[in-house]
Amino acid sequence: MTADFLYSSRRWLAFCAEMSSMPSGAVTAELSDGGLAALPVALAGGVENPFYDWTAILTARGLPAPPPFGLLAGPGHGYQTHLLTTPGADRREAAERLRAAFDEAGLPAMAMFLGTPDVAVLRQAGVRALPVLLQADAWLRVPAGGWDEWLGSLSKGRRYTVRSEVKRFAEAGYEIIEGSLREWTGVAADLLAATEAKYGHAHPAGFYERLLTAQAKHMGEEARVALCVPPGEPPVGYVLYHIYGGTLYVRSAGFDYPRLRGVAEYFNLVIYLPLRRAVEAGARMVHTGIESTDAKALRGAELRPLWMLELSRDGVLADHEKAIRTANSRTAADLSATPFMEKSWRWGEETADWFEPP
Repeated sequence: MTADFLYSSRRWLAFCAEMSSMPSGAVTAELSDGGLAALPVALAGGVENPFYDWTAILTARGLPAPPPFGLLAGPGHGYQTHLLTTPGADRREAAERLRAAFDEAGLPAMAMFLGTPDVAVLRQAGVRALPVLLQADAWLRVPAGGWDEWLGSLSKGRRYTVRSEVKRFAEAGYEIIEGSLREWTGVAADLLAATEAKYGHAHPAGFYERLLTAQAKHMGEEARVALCVPPGEPPVGYVLYHIYGGTLYVRSAGFDYPRLRGVAEYFNLVIYLPLRRAVEAGARMVHTGIESTDAKALRGAELRPLWMLELSRDGVLADHEKAIRTANSRTAADLSATPFMEKSWRWGEETADWFEPP
């Protein structure tokens, strides 16, 4: 069921459960062919991550918001939620039975960070509310020809930029040290705290050390780090990644900004190094996530929409289609800062009715 979905895997959900102060589990349904459908859930309330605070998100977009308690459908970390089924199962039936199971639970239920295909099948199964656009999710395809073919797929100007960034980084004299996360949790936590503080998410380094220690505990040797190290000095940057189900997932990165040498350390650690590691591992995709999507799109990433979907039969969003379409169109415009970004979206035909008419 989770062979292709890192953030729905048993070990990742165990990590999420350890980090949460609320009970977690799954809503499941048996299918007519003997198969199984499932969605991970956690009891919501006392939101620990603002990206999952549906009340604040909906209020900020001028939409009615359910109270901040109920069932969160999806893992509490990772920004990816998937409707899970046994191989070969009828997805429409799976969605119908899961929707009925949520109705039986009798609690407000909100799915966060669903992809378009899962939203579409849940809507076909009777979910009334339109989805609310949350974020752009950046993915890089790994071509059969590896690095050279990927570089050749970029425009002439972007190829020049990438080559320049790679060259300047190589000439700066950094060492790249690679190992398991468990070897470097303290160092990575300090760097992650600096990056989060820069973007307004200030927590002490101890908070991030607990987070990374729990990841290392549950993900084991699959949690890999690459560190950017000036010779004889502490690291100035790191990237954490996992290779799972044919995809390399970039999980987090952090930097000691005053000590950087201004040689595109971010792009070398977060895009170029993971792409090379994906080629070496035979991975087909690199998932680079929801932040800095404009810069990632300029380096060849495709952008996929992530959605919030109210699963409750009589939820507060069910009769507000016009307002949701307006909010989605506004969010899409905000996320598409340049014409180039607009070309990078992979919306899917299903989404046409989820926005204001052109």
